[in-house]
Amino acid sequence: MVEEELGLSGTQSDLSDFVTDEGGIWSLRDVEKVRGWNNIEYGAGLSGKNTPSTGLSMNRAYIPPGGIAKAHIHVGFDVMVYLLKGSVRHEFGKGCRHSVVHSAGDMFYIEPGLPHEVFNCSEDDWVHAVVSRSDASEWQNIVPYDRDSE
Repeated sequence: MVEEELGLSGTQSDLSDFVTDEGGIWSLRDVEKVRGWNNIEYGAGLSGKNTPSTGLSMNRAYIPPGGIAKAHIHVGFDVMVYLLKGSVRHEFGKGCRHSVVHSAGDMFYIEPGLPHEVFNCSEDDWVHAVVSRSDASEWQNIVPYDRDSE
């Protein structure tokens, strides 16, 4: 993606600092905002960056009031989201011409290869969500999408 993942201080975060290996069970107890990517803030999460995982990652995501995660495509992996707080509008498909709104309590699945852009519906409140991917590398297999190209 155009933007690389950075800690909220503007430097790279060592995500292993947030995880403890309990002898085969890896524990993450601090999921507050520590890094950002594509206008979304994230907790440390669990991924191949801080566990032995080879095919799964999970994060707590936060979209600021009025925030937009720019159009992108997940290449070769599934995404499932549980929306904990707030509402988001996805504009998706060819040219991002379709839309759907999800609210707190909703769960949704995004197919691999589907172009989409995510909007926080509120100008006042943060969105909180749990995001799970069938990719342990998190953002390395995401590419930008020019919604005006089709």
